[in-house]
Amino acid sequence: MTGELGLRERKKDQTRRKLWSVATRLFIERGYDKVSVAEVAAAAEVSKMTVFNYCPSKEDLVVGPLEEHVGDTARAVRERAPGESAPAAVRRQFLDALAAYDASVGMSDDPYVLQVRRLIAETPALLARAHEVVYRAQQLLTAELTEQASPEEAPLAPFVAAQLMGVRSALMAHNHRRLLAGESAADVQPAAVALAERAFALLENGLAGYATRPR
Repeated sequence: MTGELGLRERKKDQTRRKLWSVATRLFIERGYDKVSVAEVAAAAEVSKMTVFNYCPSKEDLVVGPLEEHVGDTARAVRERAPGESAPAAVRRQFLDALAAYDASVGMSDDPYVLQVRRLIAETPALLARAHEVVYRAQQLLTAELTEQASPEEAPLAPFVAAQLMGVRSALMAHNHRRLLAGESAADVQPAAVALAERAFALLENGLAGYATRPR
């Protein structure tokens, strides 16, 4: 039974990735607004209903992969080490992703990834959907901070989450701008790390010690 479930999940993942690949290729070639969901379904050799079973909206055909990272910051806080503050955990997770040249923090210069990023930036509906994902990430972080913080600190959780996500989003946007301008990830990464360290340090000076896990 476990093997059957594993196979089923792998097939679902393969279908989901195929839909993303086909849809983004068509959108890049012809423009997001000029391609229908029915055309995506035909190109992927599935039914329109299958497309909507995997992607509730047309926007999700492009933005769907962002959902895989919606809980990254909340998870970093939840799994932080004893003695580590919540801001320090978010900072560490971001720096680890930079070190791995992870696309989720804007540090991938894969040509296709950059094309998709440009598509999102230049398409209002996709940009709005991407902002929704960021907002949900912030809500998840708020919930985690509220649960993990002391009773005295808990009321500040929404404000702390907004500041942490604001710094994170600004750093990602900065990375994207440089890569879209033609710089390589290898050239951008060292400066991106330095900038992230400075940005989080500025924030941590005001949030130092917030929601530190007891030793």
